[in-house]
Amino acid sequence: YRSIFSSQSRKSINRLNENEVIYARDQRLKEIQMWAIIREFLITLIFAILVLLITYLNREENSFFQVNHLRAYFLDQRQTTVDYTKINTIDQYWYWLENSFVSNTRAQPWYNGDIPQYLNGFLNDKSNRFIGWATMRQLRVKSELCPDQRISSICEDSYSFANEETQLFQPGWTNQTIEDETYSSSIIKAFNYTTSDELDTYTYVGEFETYRGGGYVYEFRGSLSDMKTNLSKLHQLDWIDEKTRAVFIQLTLYNPSVQLLTAVTLLAEFLPTGGIYTTARFEPINFYSNLLFIFYF
Repeated sequence: YRSIFSSQSRKSINRLNENEVIYARDQRLKEIQMWAIIREFLITLIFAILVLLITYLNREENSFFQVNHLRAYFLDQRQTTVDYTKINTIDQYWYWLENSFVSNTRAQPWYNGDIPQYLNGFLNDKSNRFIGWATMRQLRVKSELCPDQRISSICEDSYSFANEETQLFQPGWTNQTIEDETYSSSIIKAFNYTTSDELDTYTYVGEFETYRGGGYVYEFRGSLSDMKTNLSKLHQLDWIDEKTRAVFIQLTLYNPSVQLLTAVTLLAEFLPTGGIYTTARFEPINFYSNLLFIFYF
């Protein structure tokens, strides 16, 4: 008797012997290794292609001339009195700032005295336009007691994350409000610490130290006369003094003639020994060719 629920026939099951199991396992392991190698090869190939594309797309023959122009324009190496690369003292830095840099940030009348038309936001070279505005950011250190009190009671060490000054001050680096003086919002802000999150800036590696993205910020906004007045006031208030360890001037420019963006960073490092070391960084960005590539692909 056979139940109607039982299978009518039973298929024979072929069991693998030990050698066949070992062979099948080896083949499976080889397949896994093969696919891992293929996957790694494809990832490496895609990475190499992306690096090649990024490198190739950023090739721009005008970048060299753009950097050379801006370097000569801002550093003023042809004029010994305002040569940025030869600055050694705080007074020399202020002189370059007030007599060279700030005048170059606004389009001024042409050689024949005509007022420049439709050049609002352009440099004085009439070719490069600001994206946003230029900023000047200072990093300071806290005062410490000197090891030898007989010579000096207060000392200022080298810059570090641990001894960076982050307090809010009144103009003149004081904690007391001077009732007889009235200052513009730009001057007051220059004595208030702003964090890197608020500024959307990053840590920067200089020649002597690594600097945080925060600091005391002055923004080059308004007319040329207003900026000159503000810089003169900051100079009088000793905005740069013995506690200053770094001053960054950062700006982004766009040249519509060659469709190039250029990020400019001018860094002056103020050493505890009293010297100043200046560096300049110009980074051209071929932004529109990258967009063109994304559009087509």
